[in-house]
Amino acid sequence: MTESMGIDRAGKVRAGEELDAEAVSRWLTLLGVPVEGAPEVTQFSGGASNWTYRLHYPQHDLILRRPPSGTKAKSAHDMGREYRVQKALKPFYPAVPAMVGLCEDDTLIGAQFYVMQRIAGIIPRRRLPQGISLGAADTRRLCENMLDKLVELHGIDIAEAGLETLGKGAGYVQRQVTGWSDRYGKARTWNTPTFKLVRDWLAANIPDDARTCLIHNDWRFDNLVLDPEDLTSIIGVLDWEMATSGDPLMDLGSMLAYWVESGDGYFMKMTQRQPTTLPGMMKRREVIDYYLQKSGLKVNNFAFYEVFGLFRLAVIAQQIYYRYYHRQTRNPAFKNIWVMVNYFDWRCWRIIRQSGQ
Repeated sequence: MTESMGIDRAGKVRAGEELDAEAVSRWLTLLGVPVEGAPEVTQFSGGASNWTYRLHYPQHDLILRRPPSGTKAKSAHDMGREYRVQKALKPFYPAVPAMVGLCEDDTLIGAQFYVMQRIAGIIPRRRLPQGISLGAADTRRLCENMLDKLVELHGIDIAEAGLETLGKGAGYVQRQVTGWSDRYGKARTWNTPTFKLVRDWLAANIPDDARTCLIHNDWRFDNLVLDPEDLTSIIGVLDWEMATSGDPLMDLGSMLAYWVESGDGYFMKMTQRQPTTLPGMMKRREVIDYYLQKSGLKVNNFAFYEVFGLFRLAVIAQQIYYRYYHRQTRNPAFKNIWVMVNYFDWRCWRIIRQSGQ
C-alpha cells in the first residue's frame, strides 16, 4: 500500500512555525546519524500541544517533536521527560517509536526537541482514509487488539523498565480529582456551569487506587498507528507526553470519554474524533467488560471512572475556551466549545443518576 492509499502524512509547515532543518541536520550528524542532503520538512496538523515535524532524508525518515513557541520546557511540554519515558519503555513495549536523540539546548532551534524514527502506517481518525474500509468482524478485531495493547501497557513492570520515579505513588485518584477540580475553577467563564455537584460527587466517591502501573493518559485510536497491510494490527503508539504511573481504571475512564457510539445523541457525536461508530465496534459497556476480563481487575460500579473521564474532558475543553474567551487565541474553532462544556455537565449527572450512587 502506498502513501496515497491512506498512510498518515504530514503537510505544509504552518506560517510562523518553520523549522531550521539545517541546524537539526548538523546536530544529527554530530550525534552520529549519517544524514545526507537537506530533508523534506513537513508538519503534522491538528492538536493543541507539541509541534510535530517529519524530516524525510534520502536514507532516513524521522519525526521531530518540540513544544509550541513561548512555552517552557519544564512544563506540560517537557521534551526530556517525553523522550526518556519512550526510550525506557521501548525494550518492554515494541509499539513505542525508536528514539534517535534529545536536544536540551534550546538555542539550536528556539526550544528543546527530540527526534525519533517515523512509524509509517494509518492513524484511525473519525473517518478512515478514503478508499479504506473495514468489515464488522475486522472492526471488532481491531477494537480487541486496541484494548489488548492497553492491557499490555498496564502490565509492564515499572521498576524493571526504570520508570518507578515517574509518578507520585499511591493516592493517584485523589490527586487527580483534586487537581482537575482546581483547574476547572480557575478556567471557568460565566457561560459554563460550576460543576459543583459533579465535583462534590467525585470527591465523595473516590475509590482506592486499583493498583499502580504505567498509564498512557491519552489513549485513543487516533494515537495509534495501524499496519497498512493489516488494519487490525497496531504497530505504533504515539503521544506519550502525559504518560505517568497511576491507576489503570482512570486511564480506561479517560479513554471512554472520547468513545462515541452510533446510537449517541447529537452533542456526543460532536465530540467524535475516532472511528468508534463503525459497524462491529464495541459499545462502552462492552469495552469495560472486555478490559476488566483481560486485566483481571474488579470494580463494583464503573460510574466513578466514567464521570471522572467526562469531567476531565470538560476541563480540557474549558481551558481551551478560556484562552479564546480572553483573546489569547482567535481560532474560530474554539468559539462554541462552551456549549460542549455544558453538555458534559449534563452527561456526568446522567451517569450519576443511572448509577444510583
